[in-house]
Amino acid sequence: MLYHQYELQRLALTPMRLFATNALRVLEWEHNPIRHTPVGRLAAAALDHFEHNTRAFGKPLFGLHHTRIRGAQVAVHEEIAIPGIWCNLLRFRRDAHRPRDPKVLMVAPMSGHFATLLRGTVAAFLPDHDVYITDWTDAREVPASLPDFDLDDYIDTIIAYLRALGPDVHVIAVCQPAVPVLAAVSLMAAMGDAAAPRGMTLIGGPIDTREAPTQVNQFAKNHSLDWFRRHTIHRVPFGNPGFMREVYPGFLQLAGFMAMNLDRHVQAHWDMFQHLVEGDGESLGAKRRFYEEYRSVMDLSAAYYLQTIAAVFQDHLLPRGLFVSRDRLVEPAAIERTALLTIEGERDDISGIGQTRAAHALCRNLSAERHLHHEQEGVGHYGLFNGRRFREDVAPVIKRFIAAHR
Repeated sequence: MLYHQYELQRLALTPMRLFATNALRVLEWEHNPIRHTPVGRLAAAALDHFEHNTRAFGKPLFGLHHTRIRGAQVAVHEEIAIPGIWCNLLRFRRDAHRPRDPKVLMVAPMSGHFATLLRGTVAAFLPDHDVYITDWTDAREVPASLPDFDLDDYIDTIIAYLRALGPDVHVIAVCQPAVPVLAAVSLMAAMGDAAAPRGMTLIGGPIDTREAPTQVNQFAKNHSLDWFRRHTIHRVPFGNPGFMREVYPGFLQLAGFMAMNLDRHVQAHWDMFQHLVEGDGESLGAKRRFYEEYRSVMDLSAAYYLQTIAAVFQDHLLPRGLFVSRDRLVEPAAIERTALLTIEGERDDISGIGQTRAAHALCRNLSAERHLHHEQEGVGHYGLFNGRRFREDVAPVIKRFIAAHR
């Protein structure tokens, strides 16, 4: 019922949002005498702020149409390399003949936000890499008559993509997919699969959440799986292609993330209102772009979400050597050729220090030169894959690692 109430509330606000939009147009009319008065600026700011904060944001675009290679601008074309029900594998094809550039498979999180959250990550690698990314489907868009999707399907999807891209690929997992990517590579190694990747980079992932548990980890540990099933799983409301499918709604995930740092988000919204009153469009634009991306959320398959909560955050199956996928025991010790790079952030409040690095102890049969760990000072979770510190400090570490293990 909660999902239905949320949708009804959103629909109920639509007339008010339309009123705010039209009233704002009147206030901003160039011949309106109160347009530049203190009262006019305050009223316009209030209407604009209300309209923006009650707007429903859909799936954003990557918008990566160009990159720069050796100082020249090169066109980029976003293509679906492999279509699927639950995921499309996207390729960012560049109008440049660079056959020696390494292939990179970026595995985006399936954790509430769309793959476009990694827009900056993709952009950083486009000049010198052939980039592919997993574009996961919003569960509310998948009809309930189609098969469900769980953690085992996730692992099988990664294996299928690695096989399609060939053995010279490097895989990068950002946050949540660190576990299924490590599982996929482990299973491929155990099978002697020639398509196993040359290198694997795990960024801020929950390999072993018993290490430096964060608020997110403790919440998952302190609530039973039945509690999650009763309080977070809802059916998609009428009017959506996935009507009656059981999902973990994106708006609940967003509410949880915002509640973790509520004071900071409240301050940010107050700052945006002040920028509107003062006419500071540059500062306003930067904050709004972040929140438009942050508030663009997708629903997750209930089966995938609950299986991940149980296996990763409650039972810690992978680090305990008990993780089984489709009757296949996942043994990272089977990995002997795929080099491993782990990256953690000093201020990460999602995946604590040591949680990702735990992968090295599990991949104990890798030679010393195939192990590398990097801890980035002064960044939180988001800064590990986006922003200035990522471009200047983190991305070069990954690029050097890829170059060393081609």
